[in-house]
Amino acid sequence: MLDDLLRLHDGVITLDQAARCGLSRHAVNRHVRSGHWRRCSQGVFFVDDRAFTDAARIRASVWGYGPRATASGLAAAWWFGLTKFAPEVVEVTVPRNSHGRSRQGTRLRRRDLMPADVVERDDLQVTALPLTAVEASVQRGGGPNLMDTALQRHTNLRPLWNAHLRNKGRYGSPAARRLLQAADGGARSAAERLFAQLLRQAGITGWKANQRVAGYEVDYAFEASKVAIEIDGLAFHSDPDDFQRDRVKQNALALAGWQVLRFTWLDLTEYPERVIAEVNRAISAR
Repeated sequence: MLDDLLRLHDGVITLDQAARCGLSRHAVNRHVRSGHWRRCSQGVFFVDDRAFTDAARIRASVWGYGPRATASGLAAAWWFGLTKFAPEVVEVTVPRNSHGRSRQGTRLRRRDLMPADVVERDDLQVTALPLTAVEASVQRGGGPNLMDTALQRHTNLRPLWNAHLRNKGRYGSPAARRLLQAADGGARSAAERLFAQLLRQAGITGWKANQRVAGYEVDYAFEASKVAIEIDGLAFHSDPDDFQRDRVKQNALALAGWQVLRFTWLDLTEYPERVIAEVNRAISAR
């Protein structure tokens, strides 16, 4: 039973869990004195016969604040697979009336989370995926690409909006609202306005917005060079019918001799120089 628990918990174990496996406090202390177990914090231990992985580090950090602690922010995002790299500092949320100070390697947030915003994943309490995506996407190391990943692979926009509205007033709330608006149905127009602004700032001319080409309306058309630009908002989170229509449209444009470039909100906000460079390359080559 102990071996199974350690395997499932990345080698991390609490004093209460050890007791349920039949180990007394004296037996736990003996393991620590022998060097087989490492004390991570009060009541939390790591069995030092394996690598101390990022999962073990995050689990130990959260459990070190007690049974009501919840992994949040980028730590929760990594736990859900929304980010590739685990954060160096583990964000942990505890209830407002909790005691204790923040420890090295962690960032402590005191707030009362609603039941809808907390889930258990692999025996670790974490903020639910919608709230995780909303909060982590506006933190340094997160960014719009994190919300983009959540919308493409894990959820849709409504749960993200609901999580945001349940937690208004938190740090980063205005920035999260702007990202959600950018992903919303009318956000494509905001992305189009941003693209037009980038073109003007770069001094690129010869384009027209919302032009019909080969029987379809394109967002931006460079008629002289036969280059069409399509803006896709924040993420490719449309339904299968929209996806199919976009492909039929793109094929029709290509058969009519037009080159099609597609950019997302993420491209426009995170990599504007690359966007402009690609546009310049396309219109110069035709």
